Amino acid sequence: QVYLTESGGGLVQTGGSLTLSCAASGATRNSYAMGWFRQAPGKEREFVASVHWTGSRIKYADSVKGRFAIFRDSAENTIYLQMNSLEPDDSGVYYCADQQAGSAGTEKFDYWGQGTQVTVSS
Repeated sequence: QVYLTESGGGLVQTGGSLTLSCAASGATRNSYAMGWFRQAPGKEREFVASVHWTGSRIKYADSVKGRFAIFRDSAENTIYLQMNSLEPDDSGVYYCADQQAGSAGTEKFDYWGQGTQVTVSS
């Protein structure tokens, strides 16, 4: 079992910045990658970004490329999502997720946090 705790959400104006963090604990030695997803009201959850446990193999959704940055602090088992130039369409609940080695190469993430709300006002 991997436990994920997100923090850093809040209310920000268009063009502003926020940094989300996600601390992992438990069976993290079997983690292959970690990622961020988001879900807006009435919409399906969507992929935002992911990073391999080594801190490499970073992937971004096209909608956030050039504005968001994901990075990992392996010593602290924590990942971050630096979000810049925020837009109202970036609003939603942001979830941290862990992908175990057995799910490597798939789109499946095995463990999820409770989520943190991000609201971008226009």
